[in-house]
Amino acid sequence: MTFEASLAETLRTFQALVEIRPAIDRAGELILSTLRGGRKILLCGNGGSAAEAQHFATELAGRYAKNRRALPAIALTADGSLLTCIGNDYGFEAVFARQIAGLAQPGDLVIVLTSSGNSPDILAALQAAKKQDLASIAFLGRSGGKCKGVATVDLVVPGTSGRTAQEAHLFLVHHFCELIDAAFD
Repeated sequence: MTFEASLAETLRTFQALVEIRPAIDRAGELILSTLRGGRKILLCGNGGSAAEAQHFATELAGRYAKNRRALPAIALTADGSLLTCIGNDYGFEAVFARQIAGLAQPGDLVIVLTSSGNSPDILAALQAAKKQDLASIAFLGRSGGKCKGVATVDLVVPGTSGRTAQEAHLFLVHHFCELIDAAFD
């Protein structure tokens, strides 16, 4: 793919985000209400989406664009010892669900990121959140896959490219960080 074709595809994807604006607004409200209520956010994903989950948690506990108080966020992807323990003892599909079962408290929010929507461990994480009556947000790509309809709020990026879905997910992470920075000192 040429640079021009790649850029055009990315721009089309970003412009199509207006189609899911109501879901974006609902997700923003859910994130803000969770944090305003003193609850934490648990994030997970695989591969590049794992990096985006860690990035989002970093922006919350650290800082995004302004100095404000630290906010509670845990990237469930960050502890290699725990991931390999759970994966070995319970299977890889349980690596996030098991952490949600042990770490989540009422009122917490689970956020998953997946460009395919078909990762068994991400689906299990959403099901674990539902089992514990936790709200959840799913950053999805392509058609949303098997995860579509499981979360409280689905952010299904329009299009068929996993690459542009991940790019749009990062844009949305930064959009939510801007909302958070405006809401907290």
